[in-house]
Amino acid sequence: MKVSVDRGVCYGSAECAHRAPSVFAFEDGYGVVRPGQEGAGDDPQVREAAEKCPSQAVVLTE
Repeated sequence: MKVSVDRGVCYGSAECAHRAPSVFAFEDGYGVVRPGQEGAGDDPQVREAAEKCPSQAVVLTE
């Protein structure tokens, strides 16, 4: 499963980076997926980050 961050809706809470720091980083005021971690959508911490993102910017896709 792939993970991404929709920067169009992300408002920079950094919740994703706090919940799954090995997958997400906080850059220029937005959450981003670290290079090489795009396929980490099956990780339980990533799923939790998606569920808890206040702006629903963390996107999981098949």
